[in-house]
Amino acid sequence: MMSETIGMAREGYMRNALGHDVPLELVRPLDKLRDELVRGLIMKAKDLRDQMRNFKADALSEISAFVDLAAAEYDTKLGGLKGNLTLRSYDGTIEIKVQVAEHLRFDERLKVAEKLVGDCLTEWAADARPELKAIVERAFRTDKDGNVSTSAVLGLRRLEITDDRWKRAMEAIAAAMLVTGTKSYVRFYERPSAEMPLQAVSLDLAVL
Repeated sequence: MMSETIGMAREGYMRNALGHDVPLELVRPLDKLRDELVRGLIMKAKDLRDQMRNFKADALSEISAFVDLAAAEYDTKLGGLKGNLTLRSYDGTIEIKVQVAEHLRFDERLKVAEKLVGDCLTEWAADARPELKAIVERAFRTDKDGNVSTSAVLGLRRLEITDDRWKRAMEAIAAAMLVTGTKSYVRFYERPSAEMPLQAVSLDLAVL
């Protein structure tokens, strides 16, 4: 039995890839079976996806509650998960890692930083290493949506350069950063004994 979907064909018909409704008697049996197979499997896949979402939410909720419980022993309150965290079983054979990643974007002050960095490179033209030029160009390069690479821009701040304009550029980058949201990740690891290397418990169908 075919699942109900938006834009489904009229009763007694099957819709083909061109959007045409084809009478059932004109559709080959093998095509009908293939259609039923893929529709049935996609429904199971969506059910599994929903189960995994619920599991992630439950896992993060339980871990957050545990963190608050641990904090309560020291008469303080952390208010749930705020950063990266690793929990281990008593025998050291199981680990759960939680990572909270921030989604960043930059405001117009990034243009100020780009100008200051460009001025530095212009003045250093003869002495600037080609690698530095490549790093800077990559940092301020935009994609088709007009966005820059956050990691590439932040990578500039790790360079040890003492020029005052460079320092002002790095200050402009810091001021331009805006946190637009966070995303939490939870990963599971296990090993036969504490002496063995940890192996990830894969929840990715592609690698199972």
